[in-house]
Amino acid sequence: MFDSPLSRRTALRTLAGIGMTAVGAAACSRPEAPLTRATGPSPATALSTSAGTRRFGAEWENHARTFMSWPTATIWDDELPAVRADIAGLARAIADHESVVLLARPEDVDGAKQACGAGVEVLPIPVEDLWARDTVPVFVEEAGKVMGVDFNFNGWGGKQSHDNDSGVARAVLARYGIPRVQTSIVAEGGSFETDGKGTLLVTESSLVNDNRNRGKTRQQIEDELKQTLGVTKVIWFAGVRGKDITDAHVDCLVRFVAPGIVLVDKAAPDSPADIWSQAADQARTVLASATDASGKAFQVIDLPQPDPDRVTVRGSKSVISYVNFYIGDKAVFIPKFGDAAADDRARQILREHFPSRDVVPVKIDTIASGGGGIHCATHDQPTG
Repeated sequence: MFDSPLSRRTALRTLAGIGMTAVGAAACSRPEAPLTRATGPSPATALSTSAGTRRFGAEWENHARTFMSWPTATIWDDELPAVRADIAGLARAIADHESVVLLARPEDVDGAKQACGAGVEVLPIPVEDLWARDTVPVFVEEAGKVMGVDFNFNGWGGKQSHDNDSGVARAVLARYGIPRVQTSIVAEGGSFETDGKGTLLVTESSLVNDNRNRGKTRQQIEDELKQTLGVTKVIWFAGVRGKDITDAHVDCLVRFVAPGIVLVDKAAPDSPADIWSQAADQARTVLASATDASGKAFQVIDLPQPDPDRVTVRGSKSVISYVNFYIGDKAVFIPKFGDAAADDRARQILREHFPSRDVVPVKIDTIASGGGGIHCATHDQPTG
């Protein structure tokens, strides 16, 4: 994150013949077959629901399972063994506490099973990349029933090949018989952060953007998000436009740890000011005068980041941020970056807010060097 102004999931190379860019270790060297669709498409649900009947739950609520995805050579090339080792280690760590389902191309299923062990279920659904947060549907509840919103994944605004990943949401919903909620909004799961009580945090850069939602105003997008997700208050941060593949997702900037309490990314004291620390400062300014869906002011807590000279992650596209943690049923999973003092401090801050959960540090150097983190690589499905 601190190596250059383009350090958040920067797109690396142009894909031959299609004018897109790949995140990870290498460009796409060969065309991929389209996604094999799951048999029996999940039923689509219209947007016209009664106000107040739909709810977007918080991550700390009970999970039915955690979804992850198995990375491929299409994106990662010579870094594939290392990033698969990271994903397997993270999957095993989470599986010690709750059910984990790993999506993998059919030809990769046996290798994924061997790497992850018997505690991780491997499901043959074709993927391109590991960022399950963005490709798996965003789950909501209505009348006690779980439904999945398909946010029309388009490779973060056409920046990466996504023939398979664009169909992951529909395939997952069909596999589990979960109703599919349609929306005209193009977005990713990492675009959204909620307290489960009607408040939604988003960045304008990742949503009010012609590469996703051409011609839509911020108000139009907000109105549809309220209807689709069942939220009642949307708080907008400026974000950072066009400097990383996600256009600055909120899940690397601000995270809820309880209703009314947020952790905000805070650069190490000696780190030079950059566009990411400026985005965090802008978010603090917004939160200082904002209220949540219940009308209460926010408690804003800094989550200090490690010293960039002491981390073991390398690369100008790296994401080095503790804010990208994942809240599981019985544990919170936080990156271990190699700055021992900073790692311990971040773990303690999370422990204070989740005293009944273990706080588990996980080494994710290759995932981070590819431009994401633990939250980006996971996606929770709530219990119905």
